[in-house]
Amino acid sequence: MSATPARPDAPRSLRDHALTLGRLLVPLGALVSLWPGVSTAVALVAGILVALSVGNPYAALTRRATHVLLSLSVVGLGAGMDLRVVAAEGARGALYTVVGIATCLVLGMLLTRWLRVSRGAGLLISIGTAICGGSAIAAVVPVLRPREEDVSIALGTVFLLNAVALFVFPVVGQAVGLDARQFGLWSALAIHDTSSVVGAAMRYGPQALEVATTVKLARALWIVPLTLAVGFWLRRMGRAPAQGQGPARRPWFILGFICVAAVVTWVPMLRPAGLVVTHVSQRVLVLTLFLIGTGFSRQALRSVGIKPLAQGVALWLCMAGLSLGALVLHVIT
Repeated sequence: MSATPARPDAPRSLRDHALTLGRLLVPLGALVSLWPGVSTAVALVAGILVALSVGNPYAALTRRATHVLLSLSVVGLGAGMDLRVVAAEGARGALYTVVGIATCLVLGMLLTRWLRVSRGAGLLISIGTAICGGSAIAAVVPVLRPREEDVSIALGTVFLLNAVALFVFPVVGQAVGLDARQFGLWSALAIHDTSSVVGAAMRYGPQALEVATTVKLARALWIVPLTLAVGFWLRRMGRAPAQGQGPARRPWFILGFICVAAVVTWVPMLRPAGLVVTHVSQRVLVLTLFLIGTGFSRQALRSVGIKPLAQGVALWLCMAGLSLGALVLHVIT
């Protein structure tokens, strides 16, 4: 008797099964992440596990949703903050921000040459590390006009390091004895994306969250002048900025954050409602981290080469180490 041949539809059946599970698990995970018992780290890991195991059939939708939900959650966090404290922290962090961005860009380009990373990927990783991760990368893409593979490499590198930071930073902060304010400042200076900065600070306490959010948003404002500077540099180099790729994404949520904080600060009767809005915004942020996790894929992991990843890790460790040392030695206060 001859052996029974393998069913030709078996691979398709497995794909269909995974697709069905994905359609179930993504909405279910999003719903569960709104429960107060789910932390930012758990939500991110759950999203990654769903993406790697069954995939995300709603990838296009969740990609758009994460930008909107992150912006809304940051705006909502302003409802629980005093604008006077926000202004003071923003002013105190301005010098650190300028020095940190300049140092990061210089180190990033030196590492790009030393490790022989492609110029496009190296510059994008440096910009993402210097300011606010994926948002900064997305903002300069229409102007810089890098290769698509360079964008994928930079985004993949930043994503991996953001996921690591969400777990590692609170542990390191407690190990070296950082207080809430110091940790908030450190996370804002050394973690790439706003989502991971706020997520890590939430695990450290309310004061850390307030400082981290304020300093990080002030840092994100540098997306605009940096994008203009990249365009100017390209013109000096004889290359025209890219046309037809869409405008740079503007961080409008920063203005919203300031406006909401101002309203709650100067209208005291709204503060109880502001606390409710803040709580809801924190849960929305956890949901956002779950959705960010579902955007991960094996293809994204494979796209990150050894050299770009080495550059991203080395640059991140340098900036995290320098800023942590400055805080411990009270150079930054």
